[in-house]
Amino acid sequence: MRAAELLDLDREHVWHPYAPMPGTSRPLLVESASGVRLRLAEPVDGVTELVDGMSSWWAAVHGYAHPVIDAAVRDQMGRMSHVMFAGLTHEPAIRLAHTLVEITPEPLRHVFLADSGSISVEVAMKMCLQYWRARGRGGKRRLLTWRGGYHGDTWHPMSVCDPEGGMHHMWQGALADQVFADAPPREFDPAYVEHLDALLTRHRDEVAAVIVEPIVQNAGGMRFHSPRYLRALRELCTAHDVLLVFDEIATGFGRTGELFAADHAGVSPDVMCVGKALTGGYLSMAATLCTAEVAAGISAGDSPALAHGPTFMGNPLAAAAANAALGLLLEQDWRADVRRIETALAAGLAPGRAITGVRDVRVLGAIGVVQLDHEVDMAAATRAAVGHGVWLRPFRDLIYTMPPYVTSDEDLAAITSAMLAAAAAG
Repeated sequence: MRAAELLDLDREHVWHPYAPMPGTSRPLLVESASGVRLRLAEPVDGVTELVDGMSSWWAAVHGYAHPVIDAAVRDQMGRMSHVMFAGLTHEPAIRLAHTLVEITPEPLRHVFLADSGSISVEVAMKMCLQYWRARGRGGKRRLLTWRGGYHGDTWHPMSVCDPEGGMHHMWQGALADQVFADAPPREFDPAYVEHLDALLTRHRDEVAAVIVEPIVQNAGGMRFHSPRYLRALRELCTAHDVLLVFDEIATGFGRTGELFAADHAGVSPDVMCVGKALTGGYLSMAATLCTAEVAAGISAGDSPALAHGPTFMGNPLAAAAANAALGLLLEQDWRADVRRIETALAAGLAPGRAITGVRDVRVLGAIGVVQLDHEVDMAAATRAAVGHGVWLRPFRDLIYTMPPYVTSDEDLAAITSAMLAAAAAG
C-alpha cells in the first residue's frame, strides 16, 4: 500500500496511546529502523530520516537492528517461539533470571517474569499484599508513595501514580485509596524525611509497602531527587515494618549513570521492578524481583502460590532478546557511553536556559530535560524537532531525551539542537 492509504487506514482503525479516536494529529509512518535512525515511508517537510532521541520510550538502548540481538532472536525462533511457563521451563528464561539476580542489588534472589513494566508493578503490589496476608496482617493493604510518580497504566499501578497532576486523575474514587507523601525535593532536606516518617508512623498498620521510582520520577514529570532519600526510605521501612519497592523500569540498566538507580544510594529494596531496556527494546518483557524473605513469607501462607500467571510469561523469544541485550550492555563500557552522553547533553542544552519560557534545564546520566513554564505546544515542538531531523515526544511542560547509548556525538548535537528549537517553538 502507498503511505497515504496506510495513514488513512491508521486514522480509521488504529487507536494510538494517549490519543483520542479518531486521532487529531497525523502520525509519522516509519518504514524501517537501524542504528539510531528511523526511516520514514514518506518525507515530512523534506526529512526522510530521524535520529531517535527517545530510544522508543527509553527501551532501545542499543539502537535498532543490532546484529547480536537479531541473531539471538533468529536462533531462538528456530528452536521455539513460545511455550507456556506453568509446569514447563527453558534455558533462555533460566539464564535471564540468573543474570538478573547476579546484577541487581543483594539480597534480591527470586525473579517473576512479566509481560510489561506495568504488569511487573501489579505483580510487585500483589507480592507485598500477599506477604502480609500470609503473616496474619491482612490489614496492611495500602501502599505509600510520593506525589509526582508514574508506575503504569494498568489498574492498581494507576492508584500509585500522581493523583492530581498525573494522567489518571479521572479515576479518583474508583482506584484504591493509597497514601501519598509530598513530592521529594531535589536536594536533601531532613524535614522531608520527617514528613515521610510521620506518614509511616500514622499508617504503619495499614501500609504494606512504599513504592517509588528511585532517583528519577520519569513520566510523572522527569524530576530528579537526592539518593539520600532512598537511604532514608530503607531505614524508615525497616523501622516501621513496611516493605520497600523500587520501580526501576525506566531507570534500570544504566540510564542514570549507575547500573540501577538504587546503586546511587547503596541500598536494596525488598522488591524491584525492571523492564523497558531489558530486551533492548525488541520485545515486551519485564521482571519483578524479590528477596528470599518475601518469597518465603508468601509461601508460608494458607495460599502459598503467587496468584499471577500471564500467558506469555517467560516468553523464549523475549528472554533470548533480553539475554543478548544484557550481554551487550555488560560486555561493553556502558558507563563511558552514558558519561559521554551526559557531557554532550549538559553542554548542548545549557543555552536553553536563556530561551524565553524555559523554567529549568537538567541532565542526569543519559537523560536530558528542558522544562518550560507553560504547557508545551506538542504540534509546534514536534514540527521543530522533525525539522532538525530528530524524533522527540514532549509531554506536559517537558521536552526531554533518553537517547540510545550508541548515539554518536554528532547525533547528540542534533538532538540537543532539536530540543532547543522545540523549546523555542513550544
